[in-house]
Amino acid sequence: MFKKKKKKDSYPWQFASVGGKVRVKIQSGKDIAHLGELDRKMWTVLSCPVTGLEFDEATLKAIDRDGDGKIRVDEVIATAQWLCSVLNDPEILLKEADSLPISELNSSEDGARLAASAKQILQNLGLEKDSVSIEDTSDYTKIFANTKFNGDGIITPASAGDDAPLAERIGQILSIGSATDRSGEAGVTAEHIEAFYTALADYAAWMEAGVKEVFPLGDKTADALAACEAVKDKIADYFMRCKLIGFNEGTAAAVGVSVDKIGAIQGNLALAASEIGEEPLAQPSKEGILPLKEGINPAWKGAVDAMAALVAPDKDGLSEAEWNAILAQFAPYTAWIGAKKGAEVEALGLDTVKAILKEDRKADLLKLIEEDKALEAEALSIEEVGRLVRLCKYFYRFLNNYVVLSDFYDKDHKAIFQAGRLYIDQRSTDLCIKVAGPAPEISSLSGMYILYCACTSEKLGKSFNIAAVLTDGDVDGIRAGKNAVFYDREGNDYTAKVTSIVDNPISVRQAFWSPYKKVGRWINDKIDKSAAEKNEKSMADLTAKADTATSAKPAGDAKETAAGMKSSFDIAKFAGIFAAIGMAIGFIGQFLVSVAKGVVALKWWQLLLILVGIMLLISGPAMFIAWRKLRRRDLGPVLNANGWAVNAASLVNVKFGRTLTQLAKFPKLTAVDPKARRKAFWKAFCWSLSCLAIIAVVTLWLLNVFAPCCKSPLKKYKEVPVEEVIAEEVQPAAEVTEEAPATEAAAESEI
Repeated sequence: MFKKKKKKDSYPWQFASVGGKVRVKIQSGKDIAHLGELDRKMWTVLSCPVTGLEFDEATLKAIDRDGDGKIRVDEVIATAQWLCSVLNDPEILLKEADSLPISELNSSEDGARLAASAKQILQNLGLEKDSVSIEDTSDYTKIFANTKFNGDGIITPASAGDDAPLAERIGQILSIGSATDRSGEAGVTAEHIEAFYTALADYAAWMEAGVKEVFPLGDKTADALAACEAVKDKIADYFMRCKLIGFNEGTAAAVGVSVDKIGAIQGNLALAASEIGEEPLAQPSKEGILPLKEGINPAWKGAVDAMAALVAPDKDGLSEAEWNAILAQFAPYTAWIGAKKGAEVEALGLDTVKAILKEDRKADLLKLIEEDKALEAEALSIEEVGRLVRLCKYFYRFLNNYVVLSDFYDKDHKAIFQAGRLYIDQRSTDLCIKVAGPAPEISSLSGMYILYCACTSEKLGKSFNIAAVLTDGDVDGIRAGKNAVFYDREGNDYTAKVTSIVDNPISVRQAFWSPYKKVGRWINDKIDKSAAEKNEKSMADLTAKADTATSAKPAGDAKETAAGMKSSFDIAKFAGIFAAIGMAIGFIGQFLVSVAKGVVALKWWQLLLILVGIMLLISGPAMFIAWRKLRRRDLGPVLNANGWAVNAASLVNVKFGRTLTQLAKFPKLTAVDPKARRKAFWKAFCWSLSCLAIIAVVTLWLLNVFAPCCKSPLKKYKEVPVEEVIAEEVQPAAEVTEEAPATEAAAESEI
């Protein structure tokens, strides 16, 4: 009978509340060694970019093993396992020390190899100590400066040691190509050696193909060809002009030397060689003979004389056939030049090339390459020591920003994604993240107020975008296009300009006043709009009246004028208006009296409760919405918009948010101008009184409206019905209306 195999106990992880969520704690070397056993659903981050972070770039590249620019969970686990496999005690990772004692490397194969490489580094640097630091491993050029071989497959003249001829040969190869050795010196690879000896053989073979028949003028062939090439096009132009004259003598004036163009040249003719050179090489004629001694264009005289001295020293002139024959004799030489090979080593000279080929030390050079490559593993191990030392210092800090994200909530540290500090509108925010560009559609899910800013520094020649999160204060003065200043973690300043805004509540206090501010802005907009319309209307009326006044008005009938005056001074109409105003004033007065009597019947605490209730009725919905959003304010969507894969919520509550945004705090000034102080006091007093008056009127109105629906002290004070008040006010207006015709008749009689 088979026994059921007992399940192996999982690692006892410790947990803590971080950022409002339960997260695993990485607090020991054993925790790091068992990272591979941690359920991936418990990792705070699943992927993060290598660039754009405030972290040691070499360490990030060491963790990014596949070099794709993203650090994923598997790569973090692999790095942790490698570190724990070569260290005696992974607990040293929590110390975050700048140097690593060699004794901390264990006796495993990799550990022993790294220990030997660490000792080799110290020996190459001439240091006598038992630990290797980041500074010791940061400059590989310095480490390999005095080494003959360093495993990179590149040899320098120093690699030849005491063999001076071989060192000289390496120097000659450097003339055709080179590579930078780990020591920082220029060296050659096996490919350079092969190319050098191939060029030597090709050049020697090409030179041997240059038999005597190829050089029609012997050693002067190259110079003669160059001289002919210099005037070839101009001579071809001359013979074509001669052919045109032979075809039609009437073209002689058109194709010959232009006296008018020469005469138009102003100033010193010696300085006008280019303009003179545009004229024919010589005066063309139908005979088609190019003179070589006399009659040559002065601008071309020197070039023609040089050509004639080399290819036709005894001739006074050349026909086109003779000129073509001269050019034809260079055909074999031209073909040979076109087939030239090994030009890279031509500067060495044919004799040196033959001597190097005869010596044939190619095999010795390639042997040096093999000896250098034999140390490749050791050299790579030296570089691996540099990665090890960096990981020992920075890996635990990286885990706190990846597995847990605890650095973001630690007041003594900053997260690796926090790029610096933005100053704007009398505040600063430390939650600034470098982003590729604005992504409001994703970041809006965070529930945070985000400013996307473009940062530039002309001094550093750098520019980038940031997402700055505001978590405290008001936002009345912030808008797109506003300028600010950003400081990176190194203290460099950048000009920042707000490009877009993701609007979300910042605090419940801000939400409380938001309805009043919205109403105030609405009233201001209405007032501004109304004022603008009235101003436009008044200007139009004024313009119309001015036009009427300046135009000639015909004499009208007296009765028509009287009727116009009668229409302007209609006493009955004015009486009706006054009656309506009186009725309104009476109604308002009666309303205020009745309400005042009701208020007197209320106790002070009842009135206070009513006032508080009304204010909550106005601000309550906005405060509730803000409270719900602030509880769910999450950094995750902001990081996701920048290429992160955040696996858990990273909440930013109100209390923690105040630590990320600092507001300006000014001291209270006592020595101020008494007049200004009184003015400020009365201004604040009037503003407060106005607000209280508005709230009081709203309160009293609500009391008066709802009094008939409930048993309220206001009910017993309603002794006079509103209908009677209206009747009393309307009666006098009616009497005035009846007298209006008499008054109108009197006015007509007076007129």
